[in-house]
Amino acid sequence: MLRWFIIITFYILISIYGFQAFRTITRHVWIHYAFIAVAVAVAGNLIIQFAFGSGGRVLIPSKSYAFGFILTYMLFNSVLIFFLFGEDIFRFFVGIHSKYFSTRESFHMPSRRKFISTIAMGVAAIPLASMLYGMYKGKYNYKVIRHTLHFDDLPEAFDGYKITHISDIHSGSFDNRSEVVNGINIIKELKSDVIMFTGDMVNNRSSELLPWKDLFSELKADDGVFSILGNHDYGDYMDWDSAAEKEQNFEELIQLQKDMGYDLLLNENRFIERNGQRLAIVGVENWGKGYFKRAGDLSKAADGVKPDDFKILLTHDPSHWDEVVINDDYHYHLTLSGHTHGMQFGIEIPGWFKWSPIKYKYKHWAGVYKEMGQYINVNRGFGYLGFPGRVGIWPEITVIELKKGPKKAIA
Repeated sequence: MLRWFIIITFYILISIYGFQAFRTITRHVWIHYAFIAVAVAVAGNLIIQFAFGSGGRVLIPSKSYAFGFILTYMLFNSVLIFFLFGEDIFRFFVGIHSKYFSTRESFHMPSRRKFISTIAMGVAAIPLASMLYGMYKGKYNYKVIRHTLHFDDLPEAFDGYKITHISDIHSGSFDNRSEVVNGINIIKELKSDVIMFTGDMVNNRSSELLPWKDLFSELKADDGVFSILGNHDYGDYMDWDSAAEKEQNFEELIQLQKDMGYDLLLNENRFIERNGQRLAIVGVENWGKGYFKRAGDLSKAADGVKPDDFKILLTHDPSHWDEVVINDDYHYHLTLSGHTHGMQFGIEIPGWFKWSPIKYKYKHWAGVYKEMGQYINVNRGFGYLGFPGRVGIWPEITVIELKKGPKKAIA
């Protein structure tokens, strides 16, 4: 109850503050009422969805949108407050000066200046428009990101080998079939040698995958589709009637992936062979830092793999790479991960700059990194979760080409 009291109080306060900007800019009463109506509608929808809606704690699309709209509204008002509060401080000191250094006997703060509120409104409109675009189109704005990685010990038969890496599908969040079809077609058109999926097929329930099973079954490659589990695939984020029901859900998800033609690696490995040479594909269950599930067993997964094999590791959470993988006795040439989603929010200029608040939680949160002679690629995710959109950090389909030998300098 205390948490809800704090949230409601904060919401009311920022709404009152934001209302001041509209009242300063225009005297049209209908605009004032429109602002109040939006504030009530956004908060009311959130309460209805979470207090009376179906699905319990599960973030079904309607709940995600309720969360998305209130987040957008609060961000808009927070930007307004940044400007208005700064002006209030200025107005306060002007009032103090007027009281003690002028003929005015009483304290009086000057009125708000219209141009400050106008500037605040204009700046606040930028994140507002970005968030709304992110919910409308950004979450399906699929980007193909290509990397070429060089290895001295790559088997000659795999020089030029292409991997399509996808992650974090979160099928329970999808709400536009034609857009998802477009994403699937992009993957199919790449015609890579192998497809590797690094976890979080669903949000909570295996049934979330059923409407999309036929689409994701279309993903094929000459050397197959390999997959692993992510933290959301275990059903740990919802209340089940019994442990048996939860276990049944888990088994159903495993069977669904097998039915789709995916080779699901549960602390296991496989080999891809060409011309008498091979790559080792090692897949672990989820292993996460902190409170995330730790079912991954790297030693078990690598059983039968030789130290001199060229190894590609699939592990959902990049913190596993930081905490365990790069310090393991085995040298894992390339690790593929996901999990972070790039927080679905940030600023990125490809090849120049990337930033997201998630970087303060995860050292490796998007793209390719190299440490101790080993690479990791953290995929930004194909789907989305929670906030039903993406702003600046777009859904990703990665293509990684393996090349033998050192990277040649450009003359």
